[in-house]
Amino acid sequence: MSQALYVGVDIGGTTVKVGICNAEGKLLRTYEGPTGTESGNDVILDNIAAYVRRIVDDYNASWDDVAGVGVGIPGFMDFETGVVIFSANFPSMRNVPVKAILEQKLGKPVKINNDANVAALGEAWSGAGRGLQNVVVYTLGTGVGGGIIARGKIYEGFSGMAGELGHVQVVPDMEAIQCGCGQHGCVETVSSATGIIRMAKDAVERGDKTSLADLPSIAAKDVFDAAKAGDEVALRIVKRAAFYLGKAMAATAVIVNPERFILGGGVAKAGDILFDAVREVFAKYTPQRAIVDIVPAELGNDAGVVGAAGLHLRAL
Repeated sequence: MSQALYVGVDIGGTTVKVGICNAEGKLLRTYEGPTGTESGNDVILDNIAAYVRRIVDDYNASWDDVAGVGVGIPGFMDFETGVVIFSANFPSMRNVPVKAILEQKLGKPVKINNDANVAALGEAWSGAGRGLQNVVVYTLGTGVGGGIIARGKIYEGFSGMAGELGHVQVVPDMEAIQCGCGQHGCVETVSSATGIIRMAKDAVERGDKTSLADLPSIAAKDVFDAAKAGDEVALRIVKRAAFYLGKAMAATAVIVNPERFILGGGVAKAGDILFDAVREVFAKYTPQRAIVDIVPAELGNDAGVVGAAGLHLRAL
């Protein structure tokens, strides 16, 4: 009998990435194609179905070997029914029964979940959390996302809002700015690439003495590079981002008590200058029994497709 295969789909605003995995979470092959966002929901879902079939053919697998298809989608959805309620990335996708439509097109069981949750599941299943049952994953990019894996499976909470790690409010009122979620002082406002860039631009506009003032535009990487080179303003910004991230993680640790924290996304590529600072803050604000490893993610851009493929095996 052939080994069961699982196909994962990671839907982005411009590109759909699909991956095929075995039951152990090993990524066997990937394929990317345009999403077709501008053409509407029918085209998006037709494209997804075509890409799923294509990757199975490219891998020279039998369609009968595919045990299920998982889909990671940014936005809010009903995980049980597979209906996407709203997605900011796809304005036309409101109350769309994605699960039912794809099951009809593919003739295979389909599960859907939030894209941040599936990326966290990917890291837990076969990335930096493999072999562990309880991990928390932070994705530090344009915003701060993530997911909670409890007893080997995604923890979704009562209404699917569990794991919105970027929206823990940690910045004091006097320093807090409004987050995209509408609240003030969320960790996302200071520990994301967007937050780091904003703090750097504010410093330049204040006239702070920094090498960042010489740049035509500022990216988060520029801030980290300047900090590594000894720029005091950049180092202050990095420490501020790390401070509030470490405090947020400390709060999460005493509630969830994970075996490991995993940090991924573009900001996490800064390396030791970020990780060392986060670990120091985390240890200061966390009871000794709750202190755990804080490690970088391993799967990079493949985490989403691996996690989506694992929804049939490791999703609540």
